[in-house]
Amino acid sequence: MLQQIIDRRLSGKNKSIGNRERFLQRHKEQIREAVRRAVDGRGIRDLNRGEDVHIPKKDLNEPVFGHGDGGRREVVRPGNTEHVKGDRLPKPKGGGQGQGGGQASDSGEGDDDFVFHLSREEFMQVFFDDLALPNLERTQLADTPEWKSHRAGFTSDGTPTNLHVIRSMRGALGRRIALGTGKRRELHELEERLALLKKEDNRDPEVLHLRKETEERIQLLRGRIEAIPFLDPIDLRFRNRVRVPVPTSRAVMFCLMDVSGSMDESRKDLAKRFFILLYLFLTRHYEKIDVVFIRHHTQAQEVDEQNFFHATETGGTVVSSALVLMEDIIRERYPRSEWNIYGAQASDGDNWHHDSGKCRELLATQILPQCRYFAYVQVAEQEQNLWEEYEKLSEEVSHFAMRKATEAAQIYPVFRELFKKEGAQP
Repeated sequence: MLQQIIDRRLSGKNKSIGNRERFLQRHKEQIREAVRRAVDGRGIRDLNRGEDVHIPKKDLNEPVFGHGDGGRREVVRPGNTEHVKGDRLPKPKGGGQGQGGGQASDSGEGDDDFVFHLSREEFMQVFFDDLALPNLERTQLADTPEWKSHRAGFTSDGTPTNLHVIRSMRGALGRRIALGTGKRRELHELEERLALLKKEDNRDPEVLHLRKETEERIQLLRGRIEAIPFLDPIDLRFRNRVRVPVPTSRAVMFCLMDVSGSMDESRKDLAKRFFILLYLFLTRHYEKIDVVFIRHHTQAQEVDEQNFFHATETGGTVVSSALVLMEDIIRERYPRSEWNIYGAQASDGDNWHHDSGKCRELLATQILPQCRYFAYVQVAEQEQNLWEEYEKLSEEVSHFAMRKATEAAQIYPVFRELFKKEGAQP
């Protein structure tokens, strides 16, 4: 008997998303390299847009098994009026170069690169891949808890990608058994009765009438049994997931930027690039994270995002003013027992010489004991007194890191080095 399966599920949009994700995973290294090249050629404010990725066609080929012709064969091709067996044909000249190859030709074939477009979300995912806030720990439950998805059995409603085939078929089998058992039992009894009636006198009108009624009832039951659908929407079972509250990773990032007179426009631009990268990274990966912006010259001031990145105020240099303000804000608003505290500082290293030792002492005694991680980026090559003081500190404290970035192209590698996940490849 021919069975028909009717799929009544609604087809959702973006049905090829699974294939695309597998493709991105397979060519992850080539995509990551394309993103790196794109970063080098973009302005910092153009980072969060898509990118075209070229993959050579040869890299898309998959190994296949094939059977050769085998043996010795002589084949006559139709339409040959010029060549005989044994002739040698010259290789066509030109062409066949594909993208970026050779000169133009009216013959030959080429293999162009496969080109596809990374969306903004996909680009940013690769861009910030393998990055995280170091040493992040769970803190007490916040007012608005975080939620985590957990498996919770099965449900009769869901998306096609979550369909559990075995559960669905098991339910369909149980439904068919439940709906057909009574009918099959009655059908079996009627078939036995019909067999007995056929052995009785066929000329008895009452026997003939009973036989006819029995045969009609048998046909009706067989039709009802065959009408039971093999698979019905009520049989479908989907993997179910529920959201449960988990302890919140409450984190705050302090961004300290030097805007003194020694920070010329190029150095300020490098510092801004670093902090914009940091800001994009934080807002993308951590929905509930506080960012505190502090600008300083001889005096430090907490500012908003707009003033931090775009204000043009300058002055002398007293770096410790920013560290003092950071410590005051931590004490007033961000107790260590409830928050993961991070700091990032950018400066050219030029500081009032009596102040650099104070900066090291503030970090060692007040700031670093409360921080999970503190990163210092110097946007000048020359090692000045602040770098020398901080270097002593970096040898003693494991969660304090310092790097130099003197060109725009160095910002992204330095950023990744400072904030890469533990165990991730550089």
